Amino acid sequence: MADPSAISFAGIFACSAFAACFAEFCTIPLDTAKVRLQLQKRVPLGDSEATPKYRGLLGTVATIAKEEGLFALWKGIVPGLHRQCIYGGLRIGLYEPVKEFIVGSNYSGDVPLFSKILAALLTGAIAIAVANPTDLVKIRLQAEGKMSVGVVRRYSGALHAYYAIVKQEGVAALWTGLGPNIARNAIINAAELASYDHVKEAVLKIPGFTDNILTHSLAGLGAGFFAVCIGSPLDVVKSRMMGDSVYKSTIDCFFKTLKHEGIFAFYKGFLPNFGRLGSWNVIMFLIFEQAKKFFN
Repeated sequence: MADPSAISFAGIFACSAFAACFAEFCTIPLDTAKVRLQLQKRVPLGDSEATPKYRGLLGTVATIAKEEGLFALWKGIVPGLHRQCIYGGLRIGLYEPVKEFIVGSNYSGDVPLFSKILAALLTGAIAIAVANPTDLVKIRLQAEGKMSVGVVRRYSGALHAYYAIVKQEGVAALWTGLGPNIARNAIINAAELASYDHVKEAVLKIPGFTDNILTHSLAGLGAGFFAVCIGSPLDVVKSRMMGDSVYKSTIDCFFKTLKHEGIFAFYKGFLPNFGRLGSWNVIMFLIFEQAKKFFN
């Protein structure tokens, strides 16, 4: 990433939190579609009556909009913004200081890829450990589809969800799925930040390329692609752990999914996930880089 040495931690935190919130608002319909696809169980062979409700990215978006209204695609936006303010701010705000700590303050030249990955793994884990409650509430709200007549929704909104979870399940329940969430976000953060950092450095070495919107877009798209390829299995387990209470643990969720639905179940929602993460990273890094210029 561009040298942020002239900007304070508070400045980087504010830039990244703002950029992450903007990207979240733009792409959360794809995230809602992804969650619905991941939570959808496989239909047994020969069961002609139980056809899958959601089919593909556009089909899922269309079904949700038709049955629940257009604004249902933005379910979970409030905790989603809560999450990005905390997680987005911390993971990027801490990245450069942690990277500098790993290589040493006197290090000169390009930082090794391994050091970038290690720094991003650490900052991703720290950030999501703090932000896990917001992720849980976001998943719970997104998981609720169209309700039958007479059936009352579990949660009327984000604040009610926080309150209800604490009251009914205890404070510790806000950190349900913390294990797979740390694994997922640490790995995806490493894929995103390290690949963005590395791809951007590589692109800038190509004659004719400068530190501009095109370079930021290419690096952001590469970051999204690497993130979804590496993180999809963990993302599916995380969504199921948070959206469904039938699993006893992360390992239980993994093996039950593998046994009943096969290995490809871990790549359910791959296209909407890539569509979302690819566009999310392009938007986020574009806004982030412009915000840093404003602070400078």
